[in-house]
Amino acid sequence: FKNGLSVKLQNAKALKAKKEEGNKAFKEGNYAEAFDLYSEALTIDPNNIKTNAKLYCNRATVGSKLSKLEQAIDDCTKAIKLDESYIKAYLRRAQCYMDSELYEEAVRDYEKVYQTEKTKDHKHLLKNAQLELKKSKRKDYYKVLGVDKNATEDEIKKAYRKRALMHHPDRHSSASAELQKEEEKKFKEVGEAFTVLSDPKKKSRYDSGHDLEDDGGMGDVDANNIFKAFFGGPGASGPGNFFFQFG
Repeated sequence: FKNGLSVKLQNAKALKAKKEEGNKAFKEGNYAEAFDLYSEALTIDPNNIKTNAKLYCNRATVGSKLSKLEQAIDDCTKAIKLDESYIKAYLRRAQCYMDSELYEEAVRDYEKVYQTEKTKDHKHLLKNAQLELKKSKRKDYYKVLGVDKNATEDEIKKAYRKRALMHHPDRHSSASAELQKEEEKKFKEVGEAFTVLSDPKKKSRYDSGHDLEDDGGMGDVDANNIFKAFFGGPGASGPGNFFFQFG
């Protein structure tokens, strides 16, 4: 019995020391070292549930700093298995889900946190995750044009020019009917994306998560008219003129 107690105390001391070493390395910005120290600490005393839950959560924090998001999510899940009421682990996992663009999972974790602690901050995090989830379910106009979310007006114009020429129906007039249909769809989407992202008001509404169709902001976009207006001159999309003017 005495020996058992002594081993327990030794383990507890060793665990505490290793955890503090990990915390020190983390505070100093030595993330890879902190990750290894937390990993070592986790092998010391499997029976120390509360401390191990904290270690998994700490290692998840380091993992997210090292861009090991899957590992970080897995560590948070292990922490939660050990301590189901561990709010910090839910919050860390939710943030990793957000960074991985897994918005449904993030919403689920933030809902759990908000049900447990109805604070202003937790409500804000939940609302933000819900908004990102909503945005992820609609067309990503930045992806359609192949530009970054911080793209300048000039970059948006250049991207439209490139994509509109790439998908213009005239360029695919000798392709199969199936491919023509596919390219026509892409051409229309490129026009739609440009209509929204080149208009500051529409862009702002789009960026803040509003559905432009809901408030009549979009209507039916005529991709050919946008193309003509952009490149100037009537008949810009006429079969004969296309390659001479823009090829």
